[in-house]
Amino acid sequence: MDQMEFSEGGEEALAAAIRQYGQGLLRYCHHILCDYHEAQDAVQITFCKAWERRTRCRTGALPAWLYRMAYTTCVDILRQRKRWRPLPPAPEDTDYIGPELRAALEALSPEERGLVFGRVMEGRSYEELSGIYGKSAATLRKRYERARKKLARLLTQEQAEERKAT
Repeated sequence: MDQMEFSEGGEEALAAAIRQYGQGLLRYCHHILCDYHEAQDAVQITFCKAWERRTRCRTGALPAWLYRMAYTTCVDILRQRKRWRPLPPAPEDTDYIGPELRAALEALSPEERGLVFGRVMEGRSYEELSGIYGKSAATLRKRYERARKKLARLLTQEQAEERKAT
């Protein structure tokens, strides 16, 4: 589906966009928010915003536009979350990520988590990420490298703390 089909189409176009991009956006939001249910909310909000603003999307930029909107929605949710005390994650949210990695990922900023997820889990190029974040590919390459090093440092620190405790 391209931008033209989305902006000029009816409800069928929205349903097609949800089918095509929904799961990827859900994974992306889940890795930024570290909460599956909030990620579902973020995706739903993203598609509602996209539908309301469908005429503003530039030609050929639908995926980047949706991911950028999802990112800003996640940041808004994280800001709102600061007012609430978070519950521990549900078991199904942590089945594939160990507690050490989850803690290290949560220590990263939302942008850092998004970059790590985009590069590692989705295999996105820096050019694709550039369209999502509105920054140059070179800037995102440096930020990704910093995030990767920070993640490695956090995991190393956590392993050292575990060894001291035992």
